Amino acid sequence: MSDLYLPVALGDPDPTLREPLDLLVRLDEKLEARQLSLAYLREYYDGDQALVYQSEKWRRAFGGMFTDFADNWCQLVVDAVEERLNIEGFRFGDEAGDGDAWDIWQANGLDADSQIAHTDALIYGVAYALVWGDGRDGARITVESAEEVIVEYSAAARRERSAALKRWANDDGTLIAYLYLPEAVYKFSAGPRSADISTVGGAAVRRAAWRPLEVRGEPWPLPNPLGVVPVVPLINRPRLNVHPAHAEGVSEIKQVIPVQDAVNKLLLDMLVASEFGAFRQRWVTGLDIPRDPETNQPVEPFRAAVDRLFMAESPDVRFGEFGATDLAPYVKAVEMLVQHIASQTRTPPHYFYLSGQFPSGESIKSAETGLVAKARRKMRHLSEAWEEVIRLAFAVTGDDRAGYLGAETIWSDPESRTEGEHVDATLKKKALDVPVQQLWEDLGYSPQQIERFRSMLAEQAFLTAIAGETGPSPTAGGGVSTAATEAPPPAPAPPETPA
Repeated sequence: MSDLYLPVALGDPDPTLREPLDLLVRLDEKLEARQLSLAYLREYYDGDQALVYQSEKWRRAFGGMFTDFADNWCQLVVDAVEERLNIEGFRFGDEAGDGDAWDIWQANGLDADSQIAHTDALIYGVAYALVWGDGRDGARITVESAEEVIVEYSAAARRERSAALKRWANDDGTLIAYLYLPEAVYKFSAGPRSADISTVGGAAVRRAAWRPLEVRGEPWPLPNPLGVVPVVPLINRPRLNVHPAHAEGVSEIKQVIPVQDAVNKLLLDMLVASEFGAFRQRWVTGLDIPRDPETNQPVEPFRAAVDRLFMAESPDVRFGEFGATDLAPYVKAVEMLVQHIASQTRTPPHYFYLSGQFPSGESIKSAETGLVAKARRKMRHLSEAWEEVIRLAFAVTGDDRAGYLGAETIWSDPESRTEGEHVDATLKKKALDVPVQQLWEDLGYSPQQIERFRSMLAEQAFLTAIAGETGPSPTAGGGVSTAATEAPPPAPAPPETPA
């Protein structure tokens, strides 16, 4: 923390700016306070972990030989959950999926960006979605990093956001900060970090002077027509009370990091052992050891190498060798630690490919039960955030659905099942008179695919009617009712062939 950035307002600002400036400084201090912990988590996810268990003797012996080494399991723990968090649409009312909400989603590239936001939320504990107008009567939704954005909540209501700050640096070092309040957006800028360095709390800080940032064609401050802070947090493992230096949620890899350090240490020990203990050491008895005539010190009688033999003239000389270092204990210790990671994070063991028979069929389904339940729980909290994002997007466009609180996020099925299992379960549900549209949803088809099915069935029924044949016709639920048709007459039997 020798080069911490801490902005402060210099001079005597306009009294009308004092409140937003004070809020800007306070939020920026909170944002800066968590940078080290966020960078720490990012490094472990990326596999840039420092080797924690290194003695001074080890460092002298190997230097930077293993500096970039890491057997990274943190990334797997995050990706195993994230790959099951796929949004397929939104439901406002009884329809299969809201087409307008999906159009907004697609227009903002959220098919891909939502996955980035989920990954960041799992790593850092939180990510953000920012909703604003796009300048063309549409909504613009961007996903934001916890390294650049922070939200402050009302002391009276846990879910009510009172302010949010987004701060970043341009290529030339200029600092930009947008302060989002329910009634307005205050934009500030500051020059490159000043050379004026002082000490605050024992840490060296650089000071900068924040000034209003005026954008051509915009009033200052910019009115907020939404009436709420338009930055929505996507929180992983939400808690009622979180340390102010951390993000709002809890990182998915926080508990994995100590075990990951131990895994790295054991693997390095194994590499060192394989380097120095793999070559079998030889011994000899009954041999007169020659001595240096000048120093009278014993001289090594043989030079060990792959293409050299040891020979002696005396029949009393005996040769032998010590066994190579057994690396199996290292492997077992690493597997034990990886099993701890699997249990603590509910990641299926076959994701780590631990020793043993690889599961299949019902075994995989049983092994993934914890991971599926974990993914479904995360869907519940993330759904609330994404539904608010879509409602804010509708508020930007003046759509009445902005006030609809019964919205539902449609997720793909996080459970791994074969196509045969899906179809078999669907046929059993059909026997219970489950509507065909619900069966389509249970089979994992997206709202867009279901809408295409309905159009295709209607087209098929129309073409059948034109052809004058009795065929399928669309039902009220979007399914197909099949009328009984006459079976064609059987083909005549072929004539008997004379013998």
